[in-house]
Amino acid sequence: MAIRILYIAAACAAFLFSSCERRSPAPTTAAASATAWPMARGDPALRGVAPGPCPAAIRLLWRLETGGEVKSSAVIAGGRAYIGSVDGHLYTIDIETGKPVWSFKTADAIEAPPLLLGGRVYVGSCDGWLYAIDAASGALRWRFQTQDKILGAPNWIAAPEGAGVWILIGSYDFRVYAIDAASGEMVWSFESDNYVNGAPAVADGKVVFGGCDALLHIVDASKGTEIAKVDAGAYIAASPAIADGRAYVGNYEGTFIAVDLAAEKVLWHYGDEMSAFYASPAVGDRLVAVGCRDGKLHAVDRETGKAAWTFAARGDVDSSPVLAGDAAIFGSTEGWLYAVRLADGKEVWSFEVGEDIVSSPAVAGGIIVIGAGDSVYAFGPKD
Repeated sequence: MAIRILYIAAACAAFLFSSCERRSPAPTTAAASATAWPMARGDPALRGVAPGPCPAAIRLLWRLETGGEVKSSAVIAGGRAYIGSVDGHLYTIDIETGKPVWSFKTADAIEAPPLLLGGRVYVGSCDGWLYAIDAASGALRWRFQTQDKILGAPNWIAAPEGAGVWILIGSYDFRVYAIDAASGEMVWSFESDNYVNGAPAVADGKVVFGGCDALLHIVDASKGTEIAKVDAGAYIAASPAIADGRAYVGNYEGTFIAVDLAAEKVLWHYGDEMSAFYASPAVGDRLVAVGCRDGKLHAVDRETGKAAWTFAARGDVDSSPVLAGDAAIFGSTEGWLYAVRLADGKEVWSFEVGEDIVSSPAVAGGIIVIGAGDSVYAFGPKD
């Protein structure tokens, strides 16, 4: 009965989603809600926080096999999940049944998570193109070409003076682009000194991202001009998260940092400088949680940079955690999905999928959708 109620809520969300699409192609927000997870990490600041509680226990609802490894992470809205695969397809899946609704083929692997905004789904491919696709039908609306592969999720900002919406995307051509969501035309681009791996985070009129140049770049969101750059110590594979004027991100040499964006300096360092941070952090009220290739989820005090606790998983933790209620949900490369209590790092539950998990969870309406191996899995409350 509980699951059925969730599906009814999802159906209501679907109606609202389609109605909003008809009225306006440019909504003022695309952030996580009780029934939707429309973008990677939940909101433009990429904080990795889902509204609502973590299920006390879970059961498998369905599994959908794709034609390749699923490194992408899902987004959820309107009773559907959208996720990419290394087989080059973007899949749209009915949340209730686990059946595909439509798929869209690109010329190379899709490792990046998509973005749902204004009735469209935006996704980057390793073929170097950013695609804007009608979320209802799967029809292509436009595509924008960069000069190398896209591994990070799209983000978005409202254009100045209410002039629509811009989509932000990073590419291995060293650049971050702002692209008009309606037309697919470039508004501005900013060139870094090396590959851009993750998604750019947005807050307070600033675009913040890192990459293989070992710098955290701070860029004016309206102009695409550099405000500052901060030495991150080593190259950055993940997306930063922004909260209360600070950016949090880990680097390849095992150091996790907090950066004061106004002062343009590193506030603290955390880590043993041995194991790489590939996962993006999730930011709670007191703690920031991040996975590491030392096989642990680390919870760090936001003010001091000191360890609050660590949780030893089976396998490396490249899966970026999502905070739901009082728990962090994440996967490991040995094929386990976990929920760990934020207060003390104790396990709430774990589920053996049996396939490597590098995808990050999407959490909405009590449903968890995540990629593992060559499949997409959905879990719901056990009761």
